Amino acid sequence: MIKLVRELVEPVMVVAFEGWNDAGEAASLAVDHLSNQWGARQLCALTPDDYYDFQVARPRMSVVDGAVEEIEWPTTRVRLASLPDQGRDVVLVDGPEPNMRWRSYAADLLAIARELGVTRVVMLGSLLADAPHTRPVPVTGMASPVELGTGHGLDATTYSGPTGILGVVHQAFAQADLETVSLWAAVPHYVAQPPCPKAALALLAWVEDFSGVRIPLGDLPEEAVSWESNVDELTAEDEEISAYVRGLEEAKDTADLPEASGDAIAQEFERYLRRRDES
Repeated sequence: MIKLVRELVEPVMVVAFEGWNDAGEAASLAVDHLSNQWGARQLCALTPDDYYDFQVARPRMSVVDGAVEEIEWPTTRVRLASLPDQGRDVVLVDGPEPNMRWRSYAADLLAIARELGVTRVVMLGSLLADAPHTRPVPVTGMASPVELGTGHGLDATTYSGPTGILGVVHQAFAQADLETVSLWAAVPHYVAQPPCPKAALALLAWVEDFSGVRIPLGDLPEEAVSWESNVDELTAEDEEISAYVRGLEEAKDTADLPEASGDAIAQEFERYLRRRDES
């Protein structure tokens, strides 16, 4: 039972997991950014013994003056960001991807969402891809109902294959008739070293669209510019990698040529107007 001092106002839940679903730590960085910017407070945490293999997701020990001061166990945190000026609450969920009992884990998260009155869930992930770091970060995903995604101009994923906890939780929420969106940012595989603020920034733009709240970006845009500049310098030092990046750029630009259509421009303009109306 979660103790609340008041009923939440149109709460939307934003979820990210560390590990397989979090290339470049873009998804977890996005949720951490929201927590820091909004001063989120913790509501609860899932019992780690039920879902984590501690030989895989090891607890962390803090030693002070030769004595063990604390053991920090891997767990899933549920935090609340209250936004009275925007007339909405945001529930933030993050933690390492669980190692076992995924269906029970998804059921626990669903129970929390229902208890809090959540009606829409935005799930964040990032994956390694053949994407040039010099171009906008591609974001694809899926939504339930499907119309929720198409209405916001989301490029639907065509992926079928092995999934992580995001896919399992998405299905559980969707089957419970919660509006559910999963967003995946493409992180250039040749610069997989985290963090990737540019991909986190791309995810947050979509969170803003689907949540209906204005997101303070803080230093994240400057960090994204610095990240791209640093990658420029690194790739310039290796002609083979530079040639590879140029090839990715050409392929991306060629693929995007048909996107300069009336429909694509109209969709982007609608997104701009939505943000302007909400500001």
